Amino acid sequence: MQELPVLEAAEAAEAAHDCRCDGGQPKNFARPCLLLLLSEAPAHGYELIDRLRPFGFEVADPASVYKSLRQMERDGLVSSEWELPRRGPARRIYALTSDGWDLLDGWARTLEQNRAVLDSFLARYSRLAAGPSIVARSLTARATASVGGPT
Repeated sequence: MQELPVLEAAEAAEAAHDCRCDGGQPKNFARPCLLLLLSEAPAHGYELIDRLRPFGFEVADPASVYKSLRQMERDGLVSSEWELPRRGPARRIYALTSDGWDLLDGWARTLEQNRAVLDSFLARYSRLAAGPSIVARSLTARATASVGGPT
């Protein structure tokens, strides 16, 4: 029998265990990032979309960003005003409110606590990886065994 490629075996293992280990951002991570960006300076939506890139949002969905901004405004975390430039269309400029600052402080504390846990996890994992990839070897062994053994 033919061995399954390592990547295919890893994907099969993820699907079987419903793992969401795709390397994406944590759920709702855009929200604290938007708060942080607005703490640096008021901005319009497309500027914020551009400034999200360093946080891992290479292709931020404009509709999602604007939806988040509108919800944060309803929640009292940001305020907005229309800017009427001499040229071009009017733009809504968003700014952080005092409640937004409070939530940003809370996010920073939570992320700091999570960083300690993640650092601990990664340190233990790095000690585990004695060779090229003990996880890849393990997945290959399991995949080989599940398709009828080595060829």
